[in-house]
Amino acid sequence: MANDSGLRVTGPDTLGGAVLYLVVGIAIASYGGFDYVQQTEAVRNSVEVDANITELGIETDSGTSSNPGVKYEPNVEFEYTYNGTTYTGTKLYPANIERNYERRSAAESAIDSYEQGTQTTAYVSPDEPGDAFLKNKTSNAPIIAIGLGGLFTLFAAFSAVKKL
Repeated sequence: MANDSGLRVTGPDTLGGAVLYLVVGIAIASYGGFDYVQQTEAVRNSVEVDANITELGIETDSGTSSNPGVKYEPNVEFEYTYNGTTYTGTKLYPANIERNYERRSAAESAIDSYEQGTQTTAYVSPDEPGDAFLKNKTSNAPIIAIGLGGLFTLFAAFSAVKKL
């Protein structure tokens, strides 16, 4: 596929390469689906605990040559006690896939309701007490992974069919 910019996207050169891309796409989409189910269960089964915010900040990622652009990730650290054991948590949402933001202000707004040194409510799943989170709702990051994995899979399937 060519466009006015001179960029050409042709896909993998061999059927084996197309199949490999297909497997990678399915893996990405599957992991996103798995993470979405996990975070939904964590929200459903969570219990409230008191937590103390110990660190807040924004991490800047400059990207790579294949994925340029600056991304911002809110970072939070908090301590909480569940059933007599003290833990340290770092998650805003229950998803394992971290959410990044295009604008620093968006990342800051994700943590603006928290202040270092203050007490807040965290949520913990009794089945995984060491994996607490601050926002008792699902993140859209796994949905994005499902979509990207699905697109990658479609692209790979189309390339594989062309190679047959």
